[in-house]
Amino acid sequence: MSLLKAVFVWCICLGLFELSLAKGKSHYKFDVEYIYKKPDCKEHVVMGINGQFPGPTIRAEVGDTLVIDLTNKLHTEGTVIHWHGIRQFGTPWADGTAAISQCAINPGETFQYKFKVDRPGTYFYHGHYGMQRAAGLYGSLIVDLPKSQREPFHYDGEFNLLLSDLWHTSSHEQEVGLSSAPMRWIGEPQSLLINGRGQFNCSLASKYGSTNLPQCNLKGGEECAPQILHVEPKKTYRIRIASTTSLASLNLAISNHKLIVVEADGNYVHPFAVDDIDIYSGETYSVLLTTDQDPKKNYWLSIGVRGRKPSTPQALTILNYKPLSASVFPTSPPPVTPLWNDTDHSKAFTKQIISKMGNPQPPKSSHRTIHLLNTQNKIGSFTKWAINNVSLTLPTTPYLGSIKFNLKNTFDKNPPPERFPMDYDIFKNPVNPNTTTGNGVYTFQLNEVVDVILQNANQLNGNGSEIHPWHLHGHDFWVLGYGEGRFRPGVDERSFNLTRAPLRNTAVIFPYGWTALRFKADNPGVWAFHCHIEPHLHMGMGVIFAEAVHKVRNIPKEALKCGATA
Repeated sequence: MSLLKAVFVWCICLGLFELSLAKGKSHYKFDVEYIYKKPDCKEHVVMGINGQFPGPTIRAEVGDTLVIDLTNKLHTEGTVIHWHGIRQFGTPWADGTAAISQCAINPGETFQYKFKVDRPGTYFYHGHYGMQRAAGLYGSLIVDLPKSQREPFHYDGEFNLLLSDLWHTSSHEQEVGLSSAPMRWIGEPQSLLINGRGQFNCSLASKYGSTNLPQCNLKGGEECAPQILHVEPKKTYRIRIASTTSLASLNLAISNHKLIVVEADGNYVHPFAVDDIDIYSGETYSVLLTTDQDPKKNYWLSIGVRGRKPSTPQALTILNYKPLSASVFPTSPPPVTPLWNDTDHSKAFTKQIISKMGNPQPPKSSHRTIHLLNTQNKIGSFTKWAINNVSLTLPTTPYLGSIKFNLKNTFDKNPPPERFPMDYDIFKNPVNPNTTTGNGVYTFQLNEVVDVILQNANQLNGNGSEIHPWHLHGHDFWVLGYGEGRFRPGVDERSFNLTRAPLRNTAVIFPYGWTALRFKADNPGVWAFHCHIEPHLHMGMGVIFAEAVHKVRNIPKEALKCGATA
């Protein structure tokens, strides 16, 4: 049976499927195209939606069905959009992952995403084809509780901060460099952006002598001017924060103010107070801020680089206490970002995150454990990232269609390794620097409980181990724990948190360390699990999970009209 015919059979039932997607329906039309913008006061070509950069904010209530008609106006390349943090129960074809859940949307074509949002939280969306996230294809997605329900914490107002990084070289040029022999690394971003706004080659805070950059001289209405956070004294505000960075790990702080962390990746956490937070690519948070400082002053909000030696200046904006004018500068310099290599600071923050009392807790044991070793390797003169010595290359036919309709010769039917050699020394350069490409799949039974041990290691040359934030599509996982050095089976499981493990969709592995995750394979479909650093994924740092694909129904024929047909 051809793929298109097979899909058509399932499409007969779409009318019934639409009836099951109840409650409210929000309809959006997205035109994706390249546009000229000045996000950091310097003109660039970026990817925009409906002429906007970042793309429009989507806001919905729990139970709503979102319908997004996405038209590709890029002329020469495909596109897709991934709805980051939305689990897509019953709609795996709407996950927005090219070659995994759907075909890329060709120039001039329109594809309709339709899915239900089933829980409140702070999310975002972004391109998941090539390196289009680095090009600027992203926006915010907020899901509110129904009006009849209340959040478990009080606040008087709300702000939404979407954080990103910006290069002055195009994403296409970056891709070519990463795919060249020898590799040409993309370097550090030129600017950090808050809601698509930053300042290149100048600083809002030069007058304090904390930077060698000249003072920014911005005129009112400039598209690179910072968005001010206007607040009233003696109030509590919820600040939603999402990081869609391509590379940079970030730290956020607000002068003189404590932040109370209450949400992580769409899940409530036990509230705790911090002076600043580290946020890695793919993570989202909500924090509460109480305006309890001197109301005759304004205060800095700063974003700085963590985890990499920074050459990118801080991004800044102002917390403005009304009725004081927002043009009044704070009396002190911006908060100093912790040292880029102070991983203890980040570990201390990360390990404070535990679930809110009453949240679902992990099963006490798992059916299966997969150990995934992250390494930097070579294929000839090409530099790659690999997992268990396999560098991921995606097939031309989407996995969802290949597995659902049992298509032949579309991807490697041999599963990737579930272990790596017991004698591998994570503190040394690889003895064998060579790797291979592959596109095999880890297949799980429905409701199988799976442990994933993410293991970090030394880089290919010299001494060093990078931080990697790993994101799982289609699920949340419980973060059972973090550890130093190599994971010790039969020993380190004793330290697992099985009572207050936080649910996340993105988790970091620290240098020379391990992170243990547990999830339940309860969502039929094919799902990506990968490092959320854009160039690392481009270079092969990811794996594919499949579960109960035979139970997937109602796949639109437009999702699977590329690649093999038999």
